[in-house]
Amino acid sequence: MAVEAVGVVDAKELFFMLNDHSEILGNIYQTNKIMNLYRYFLKDYIRKEIDFSLTHQNKGYPVPAIEKPYNTDAKKISLAKPDEFESISKIDLLTAIKNRKSHRVFKNKPLTINEVSYLLWCTQGIRSGVHSGHAYRNVPSAGARHSFETYLVILNVEMSENNKLMPGIYRYLPLTHELLFEFTEDNLEINIVKAVLGQPYPGKAALTFIWSTIPYRMEWRYNLAAHKVIAIDAGHVCQNLYLACEAIGAGTCAIAAYDQSLLDKLLRLNGDDEFSIYLAPVGKIK
Repeated sequence: MAVEAVGVVDAKELFFMLNDHSEILGNIYQTNKIMNLYRYFLKDYIRKEIDFSLTHQNKGYPVPAIEKPYNTDAKKISLAKPDEFESISKIDLLTAIKNRKSHRVFKNKPLTINEVSYLLWCTQGIRSGVHSGHAYRNVPSAGARHSFETYLVILNVEMSENNKLMPGIYRYLPLTHELLFEFTEDNLEINIVKAVLGQPYPGKAALTFIWSTIPYRMEWRYNLAAHKVIAIDAGHVCQNLYLACEAIGAGTCAIAAYDQSLLDKLLRLNGDDEFSIYLAPVGKIK
């Protein structure tokens, strides 16, 4: 269910009206005015101005699902459970934090499915408290709303020795800790590179995490205050990925520069009720 429209103009049209450099080029006053509008988004004033009695939560609208639905007949892959992770993680937290940096060069070596299990659990795994519409995961989220879905562009992952997982697009199912096969297509390496504006490393990584957001999960409770915390939550998730990668001798690099339409098309998202927001390739490093 989408948020009720405010009318006047289409959201995309409004955005580009506010950011039309052909109209404001050289006009410092107007540029600063628009800059301050974007800064306002980062401040806490919006929350104070919202009448929370009018949110969909307080109006009694149904709670958004914690997990995007899927065809139960689709191929699913069981993942290693947390009690199996001690043999996967190789370093302590202090060392992981000290070593953390962005990596853009990866070895031509597969990740194992158990390593993938570990990365997924560290970034979006559920520990406890599964209730209607929220759960307690390994990363914080405002109101435990967790607006994200985790997709993987898998290119080089081993199920067992000499048995590789089919390249394709997969989605993490946090409620059951499984990997759902969505689809495959030709030229995945080429298409993911196109979607990130020619940056080559996702095409050479073992896999790429792509996080989409379903904003209504957060809007249902927070209305216009939702979007700031969605952006904050994305940082929580990706930082856990960085540290988890260090623990298994892998590396990653957060990417926020991408072609929105191409990336959404790659995942077959509608771009309105769900759209990509952040991504990070992962591979083994020297």
